[in-house]
Amino acid sequence: MKKIEAIIRPGKLDDVKNALCKYGVTGLTVTQVIGCGHQKGHTEVYRGVEYTIYLLPKVKIEIVVNDEHAESAIQVISDAARTGEIGDGKIFVSNVENAIRIRTDERGDHAL
Repeated sequence: MKKIEAIIRPGKLDDVKNALCKYGVTGLTVTQVIGCGHQKGHTEVYRGVEYTIYLLPKVKIEIVVNDEHAESAIQVISDAARTGEIGDGKIFVSNVENAIRIRTDERGDHAL
């Protein structure tokens, strides 16, 4: 199994969620996060004083899929989240050793 974590623009959350739903992903976790990367923040003026905002709001989506569905799920997320501008985000993939459904005690792929 693979855990896919995607850090994306907040405005692209619905697009990514809908695309994953169409693909067949039934469960995901969404967290509001702040961070910076190549985008490096932006400057704002408040009451005549200029401030640089380094940490920008983003959304982190986490899903776990079977190994054979990982590349397709990554492509679905990438296509739905892409604007072509700096700050579109990142996708991280890691191995998951096991998954357990608490209600039924199912394990492995059956727990997904």
